[in-house]
Amino acid sequence: MAGGLVALLDDVAAIAKLAAASLDDVAAASARAGAKAAGVVIDDTAVTPRYVVGLSPQRELPIIGKIALGSLRNKLLFLLPAALLLSAFAPWAITPILMAGGAFLCFEASEKILELLIGGHGEAEEETAVDARTLEDRQVSGAIRTDLILSAEIMAIALSELPDLSIGTQAIALALVGIAITVGVYGLVAAIVKMDDIGLHLAQRDNALAQTVGRGLVKAMPVLLRILAIVGTAAMVWVGGGIIVHGMEEFGLTTLPHLIHGTAHHAGEALPFAGAAIAWIVSAIGAAIVGLIVGGVIAGGLHLLPSRKGAH
Repeated sequence: MAGGLVALLDDVAAIAKLAAASLDDVAAASARAGAKAAGVVIDDTAVTPRYVVGLSPQRELPIIGKIALGSLRNKLLFLLPAALLLSAFAPWAITPILMAGGAFLCFEASEKILELLIGGHGEAEEETAVDARTLEDRQVSGAIRTDLILSAEIMAIALSELPDLSIGTQAIALALVGIAITVGVYGLVAAIVKMDDIGLHLAQRDNALAQTVGRGLVKAMPVLLRILAIVGTAAMVWVGGGIIVHGMEEFGLTTLPHLIHGTAHHAGEALPFAGAAIAWIVSAIGAAIVGLIVGGVIAGGLHLLPSRKGAH
Protein backbone atom coordinates (compact mmCIF):
# COMPACT_ATOMS: atom_id res chain seq x y z
CA MET A 1 0.00 0.00 0.00
CA ALA A 2 1.29 3.44 -0.88
CA GLY A 3 2.60 5.82 1.77
CA GLY A 4 1.02 9.00 3.13
CA LEU A 5 -2.56 8.67 4.30
CA VAL A 6 -2.69 5.01 3.26
CA ALA A 7 0.33 4.17 5.45
CA LEU A 8 -1.22 6.07 8.34
CA LEU A 9 -4.49 4.23 7.87
CA ASP A 10 -2.68 0.94 8.42
CA ASP A 11 -1.48 2.34 11.76
CA VAL A 12 -4.95 3.63 12.61
CA ALA A 13 -6.43 0.24 11.75
CA ALA A 14 -3.93 -1.52 14.01
CA ILE A 15 -4.67 0.91 16.82
CA ALA A 16 -8.41 0.45 16.37
CA LYS A 17 -8.03 -3.33 16.42
CA LEU A 18 -5.98 -3.20 19.61
CA ALA A 19 -8.38 -0.72 21.18
CA ALA A 20 -11.42 -2.86 20.45
CA ALA A 21 -9.96 -5.77 22.43
CA SER A 22 -10.97 -3.95 25.61
CA LEU A 23 -13.39 -1.07 26.04
CA ASP A 24 -11.15 0.30 28.77
CA ASP A 25 -8.36 0.75 26.21
CA VAL A 26 -10.44 2.33 23.43
CA ALA A 27 -10.09 5.94 24.59
CA ALA A 28 -6.33 5.73 25.15
CA ALA A 29 -5.66 4.01 21.83
CA SER A 30 -7.90 6.43 19.93
CA ALA A 31 -6.17 9.41 21.57
CA ARG A 32 -2.82 8.05 20.35
CA ALA A 33 -4.26 7.74 16.86
CA GLY A 34 -5.44 11.36 16.90
CA ALA A 35 -2.11 12.63 18.22
CA LYS A 36 -0.21 10.72 15.55
CA ALA A 37 -2.58 11.96 12.85
CA ALA A 38 -1.94 15.58 13.83
CA GLY A 39 1.74 15.12 13.02
CA VAL A 40 1.59 12.67 10.14
CA VAL A 41 -1.61 13.12 8.11
CA ILE A 42 -0.05 15.47 5.60
CA ASP A 43 -2.89 14.86 3.17
CA ASP A 44 -5.61 16.57 5.22
CA THR A 45 -3.36 19.24 6.70
CA ALA A 46 -1.96 20.12 3.28
CA VAL A 47 -5.27 20.16 1.43
CA THR A 48 -7.38 22.17 3.88
CA PRO A 49 -5.48 25.50 4.24
CA ARG A 50 -6.04 26.38 0.58
CA TYR A 51 -9.75 26.74 1.29
CA VAL A 52 -9.15 29.88 3.39
CA VAL A 53 -6.70 31.56 1.03
CA GLY A 54 -8.13 34.83 -0.28
CA LEU A 55 -10.79 35.12 2.41
CA SER A 56 -10.90 37.58 5.31
CA PRO A 57 -8.32 36.80 8.04
CA GLN A 58 -11.05 37.29 10.63
CA ARG A 59 -12.97 34.42 9.05
CA GLU A 60 -10.10 31.93 8.92
CA LEU A 61 -10.68 30.22 12.27
CA PRO A 62 -14.50 30.22 11.91
CA ILE A 63 -14.07 28.60 8.49
CA ILE A 64 -11.69 25.96 9.86
CA GLY A 65 -14.23 25.36 12.62
CA LYS A 66 -17.02 24.87 10.08
CA ILE A 67 -14.88 22.40 8.12
CA ALA A 68 -13.94 20.51 11.29
CA LEU A 69 -17.61 20.25 12.31
CA GLY A 70 -18.42 19.08 8.78
CA SER A 71 -15.66 16.48 9.07
CA LEU A 72 -17.09 15.20 12.36
CA ARG A 73 -20.55 15.09 10.80
CA ASN A 74 -19.13 13.14 7.86
CA LYS A 75 -17.50 10.60 10.15
CA LEU A 76 -20.07 10.18 12.91
CA LEU A 77 -23.45 10.75 11.26
CA PHE A 78 -22.86 9.36 7.77
CA LEU A 79 -19.75 7.24 7.45
CA LEU A 80 -19.85 5.39 10.77
CA PRO A 81 -23.42 4.05 10.34
CA ALA A 82 -22.73 3.31 6.67
CA ALA A 83 -19.52 1.46 7.57
CA LEU A 84 -21.29 -0.65 10.20
CA LEU A 85 -24.10 -1.51 7.78
CA LEU A 86 -21.61 -2.46 5.10
CA SER A 87 -19.67 -4.60 7.55
CA ALA A 88 -22.84 -6.41 8.60
CA PHE A 89 -24.59 -6.85 5.25
CA ALA A 90 -22.21 -6.14 2.36
CA PRO A 91 -18.54 -6.42 3.34
CA TRP A 92 -17.70 -7.11 -0.30
CA ALA A 93 -18.69 -3.50 -1.15
CA ILE A 94 -16.04 -1.83 1.01
CA THR A 95 -13.17 -2.20 -1.47
CA PRO A 96 -15.12 -0.87 -4.51
CA ILE A 97 -16.28 2.12 -2.46
CA LEU A 98 -12.72 2.83 -1.38
CA MET A 99 -11.55 2.64 -4.99
CA ALA A 100 -14.31 5.02 -6.09
CA GLY A 101 -13.18 7.45 -3.40
CA GLY A 102 -9.59 7.10 -4.56
CA ALA A 103 -10.64 7.83 -8.14
CA PHE A 104 -12.43 10.97 -6.95
CA LEU A 105 -9.25 12.20 -5.21
CA CYS A 106 -7.29 11.56 -8.41
CA PHE A 107 -9.91 13.48 -10.40
CA GLU A 108 -9.80 16.47 -7.98
CA ALA A 109 -6.01 16.61 -8.21
CA SER A 110 -6.03 16.28 -12.00
CA GLU A 111 -8.56 19.12 -12.25
CA LYS A 112 -6.20 21.39 -10.31
CA ILE A 113 -3.28 20.42 -12.51
CA LEU A 114 -5.34 21.11 -15.64
CA GLU A 115 -6.29 24.52 -14.27
CA LEU A 116 -2.60 25.35 -13.84
CA LEU A 117 -1.77 24.14 -17.35
CA ILE A 118 -4.67 25.65 -19.31
CA GLY A 119 -5.73 28.38 -16.89
CA GLY A 120 -8.77 28.82 -14.70
CA HIS A 121 -9.65 32.42 -15.46
CA GLY A 122 -13.32 31.77 -15.92
CA GLU A 123 -13.63 30.30 -12.46
CA ALA A 124 -11.63 33.17 -10.97
CA GLU A 125 -13.91 35.73 -12.59
CA GLU A 126 -16.97 33.91 -11.29
CA GLU A 127 -15.60 33.98 -7.72
CA THR A 128 -14.99 37.73 -7.84
CA ALA A 129 -18.60 38.27 -8.87
CA VAL A 130 -20.11 36.69 -5.75
CA ASP A 131 -20.36 38.14 -2.25
CA ALA A 132 -18.04 37.10 0.57
CA ARG A 133 -20.65 34.92 2.29
CA THR A 134 -21.37 32.96 -0.88
CA LEU A 135 -17.66 32.48 -1.54
CA GLU A 136 -17.09 31.31 2.03
CA ASP A 137 -19.97 28.84 1.83
CA ARG A 138 -18.57 27.53 -1.46
CA GLN A 139 -15.10 27.05 0.02
CA VAL A 140 -16.43 25.28 3.11
CA SER A 141 -18.61 23.02 0.97
CA GLY A 142 -15.65 22.07 -1.21
CA ALA A 143 -13.44 21.32 1.79
CA ILE A 144 -16.10 19.15 3.45
CA ARG A 145 -16.68 17.27 0.20
CA THR A 146 -12.97 16.47 -0.09
CA ASP A 147 -12.82 15.57 3.59
CA LEU A 148 -15.67 13.10 3.07
CA ILE A 149 -13.44 11.02 0.81
CA LEU A 150 -10.45 11.16 3.17
CA SER A 151 -12.66 10.35 6.15
CA ALA A 152 -14.21 7.43 4.30
CA GLU A 153 -10.76 5.92 3.80
CA ILE A 154 -9.99 6.27 7.50
CA MET A 155 -13.26 4.73 8.65
CA ALA A 156 -13.34 1.92 6.10
CA ILE A 157 -9.75 0.77 6.58
CA ALA A 158 -10.02 0.98 10.37
CA LEU A 159 -13.24 -1.05 10.13
CA SER A 160 -11.50 -3.69 8.05
CA GLU A 161 -9.37 -4.51 11.11
CA LEU A 162 -12.45 -5.04 13.32
CA PRO A 163 -14.33 -7.80 11.48
CA ASP A 164 -15.21 -10.21 14.28
CA LEU A 165 -16.23 -7.77 17.00
CA SER A 166 -19.63 -6.64 18.17
CA ILE A 167 -21.37 -3.72 16.46
CA GLY A 168 -21.20 -1.66 19.65
CA THR A 169 -17.46 -2.20 20.10
CA GLN A 170 -16.81 -1.38 16.46
CA ALA A 171 -18.87 1.81 16.74
CA ILE A 172 -17.02 3.03 19.85
CA ALA A 173 -13.59 2.33 18.37
CA LEU A 174 -14.41 3.99 15.05
CA ALA A 175 -16.05 7.01 16.68
CA LEU A 176 -13.15 7.74 19.00
CA VAL A 177 -10.54 7.23 16.29
CA GLY A 178 -12.50 9.57 13.99
CA ILE A 179 -12.86 12.26 16.67
CA ALA A 180 -9.18 12.10 17.66
CA ILE A 181 -8.00 12.37 14.06
CA THR A 182 -10.33 15.29 13.33
CA VAL A 183 -9.25 17.26 16.40
CA GLY A 184 -5.56 16.63 15.68
CA VAL A 185 -5.69 17.45 11.98
CA TYR A 186 -7.81 20.59 12.17
CA GLY A 187 -5.99 21.87 15.23
CA LEU A 188 -2.80 21.72 13.19
CA VAL A 189 -4.53 23.34 10.22
CA ALA A 190 -5.71 26.21 12.44
CA ALA A 191 -2.14 26.77 13.63
CA ILE A 192 -0.89 26.84 10.04
CA VAL A 193 -3.40 29.37 8.75
CA LYS A 194 -2.84 31.69 11.73
CA MET A 195 0.93 31.56 11.50
CA ASP A 196 1.10 35.06 10.02
CA ASP A 197 -0.99 36.51 12.86
CA ILE A 198 1.30 34.83 15.38
CA GLY A 199 4.28 36.28 13.53
CA LEU A 200 2.77 39.79 13.57
CA HIS A 201 2.16 39.53 17.30
CA LEU A 202 5.77 38.48 17.90
CA ALA A 203 7.10 41.24 15.64
CA GLN A 204 5.37 43.86 17.79
CA ARG A 205 7.07 42.73 21.00
CA ASP A 206 10.10 44.49 22.49
CA ASN A 207 12.31 41.42 22.43
CA ALA A 208 14.69 41.47 19.44
CA LEU A 209 14.64 37.69 19.00
CA ALA A 210 10.84 37.63 19.08
CA GLN A 211 10.74 40.39 16.46
CA THR A 212 13.11 38.49 14.20
CA VAL A 213 11.13 35.27 14.52
CA GLY A 214 7.85 37.13 13.99
CA ARG A 215 9.03 38.85 10.81
CA GLY A 216 10.33 35.51 9.56
CA LEU A 217 6.95 33.86 10.14
CA VAL A 218 5.12 36.65 8.31
CA LYS A 219 7.45 36.44 5.32
CA ALA A 220 7.32 32.63 5.28
CA MET A 221 3.53 32.38 5.30
CA PRO A 222 2.89 33.01 1.56
CA VAL A 223 5.66 30.57 0.66
CA LEU A 224 4.28 27.96 3.03
CA LEU A 225 0.78 28.28 1.58
CA ARG A 226 2.11 27.83 -1.95
CA ILE A 227 4.08 24.78 -0.83
CA LEU A 228 1.02 23.37 0.92
CA ALA A 229 -1.08 23.87 -2.20
CA ILE A 230 1.45 21.85 -4.22
CA VAL A 231 1.84 19.20 -1.52
CA GLY A 232 -1.93 18.96 -1.11
CA THR A 233 -2.48 18.31 -4.80
CA ALA A 234 0.37 15.79 -4.88
CA ALA A 235 -0.99 14.07 -1.78
CA MET A 236 -4.44 13.68 -3.32
CA VAL A 237 -3.13 12.02 -6.48
CA TRP A 238 -0.64 9.87 -4.56
CA VAL A 239 -3.14 8.71 -1.95
CA GLY A 240 -5.88 8.16 -4.53
CA GLY A 241 -3.55 6.15 -6.71
CA GLY A 242 -2.41 4.10 -3.71
CA ILE A 243 -5.99 3.24 -2.82
CA ILE A 244 -6.67 2.11 -6.39
CA VAL A 245 -3.51 -0.02 -6.49
CA HIS A 246 -4.43 -1.66 -3.18
CA GLY A 247 -7.97 -2.28 -4.44
CA MET A 248 -6.60 -3.96 -7.55
CA GLU A 249 -4.67 -6.33 -5.31
CA GLU A 250 -7.83 -7.12 -3.36
CA PHE A 251 -9.57 -8.09 -6.63
CA GLY A 252 -6.65 -10.26 -7.76
CA LEU A 253 -5.48 -7.82 -10.44
CA THR A 254 -1.90 -8.05 -9.29
CA THR A 255 0.17 -7.30 -12.42
CA LEU A 256 0.42 -3.54 -11.90
CA PRO A 257 0.69 -3.68 -8.08
CA HIS A 258 3.42 -6.31 -8.34
CA LEU A 259 5.26 -4.16 -10.90
CA ILE A 260 5.19 -1.18 -8.53
CA HIS A 261 6.18 -3.22 -5.47
CA GLY A 262 8.88 -5.09 -7.40
CA THR A 263 10.38 -1.88 -8.79
CA ALA A 264 10.37 -0.34 -5.31
CA HIS A 265 12.01 -3.44 -3.84
CA HIS A 266 14.79 -3.51 -6.46
CA ALA A 267 15.39 0.23 -6.09
CA GLY A 268 15.74 -0.23 -2.34
CA GLU A 269 18.21 -3.09 -2.80
CA ALA A 270 20.29 -0.98 -5.20
CA LEU A 271 20.87 1.60 -2.47
CA PRO A 272 21.03 -0.41 0.75
CA PHE A 273 22.19 2.57 2.87
CA ALA A 274 18.75 4.11 2.37
CA GLY A 275 16.83 1.10 1.08
CA ALA A 276 13.62 1.57 3.02
CA ALA A 277 13.34 5.26 2.14
CA ILE A 278 14.10 4.65 -1.54
CA ALA A 279 11.57 1.81 -1.72
CA TRP A 280 8.92 4.01 -0.12
CA ILE A 281 9.61 6.88 -2.54
CA VAL A 282 9.49 4.63 -5.60
CA SER A 283 6.27 3.00 -4.39
CA ALA A 284 4.70 6.42 -3.79
CA ILE A 285 5.77 7.61 -7.25
CA GLY A 286 4.25 4.50 -8.80
CA ALA A 287 0.96 5.11 -6.99
CA ALA A 288 1.03 8.78 -8.07
CA ILE A 289 1.51 7.80 -11.72
CA VAL A 290 -1.49 5.50 -11.48
CA GLY A 291 -3.43 8.33 -9.84
CA LEU A 292 -2.50 10.80 -12.57
CA ILE A 293 -3.57 8.38 -15.28
CA VAL A 294 -6.91 7.60 -13.62
CA GLY A 295 -7.59 11.23 -12.72
CA GLY A 296 -6.51 12.46 -16.13
CA VAL A 297 -8.81 10.03 -17.92
CA ILE A 298 -11.79 11.05 -15.76
CA ALA A 299 -11.09 14.78 -15.98
CA GLY A 300 -10.38 14.62 -19.71
CA GLY A 301 -13.56 12.65 -20.35
CA LEU A 302 -15.69 15.10 -18.38
CA HIS A 303 -14.14 18.07 -20.19
CA LEU A 304 -14.87 16.46 -23.55
CA LEU A 305 -18.55 15.83 -22.76
CA PRO A 306 -19.71 19.46 -23.25
CA SER A 307 -17.84 19.63 -26.55
CA ARG A 308 -19.53 16.46 -27.78
CA LYS A 309 -22.93 17.77 -26.76
CA GLY A 310 -22.25 21.01 -28.58
CA ALA A 311 -21.20 19.12 -31.69
CA HIS A 312 -24.54 17.34 -31.76
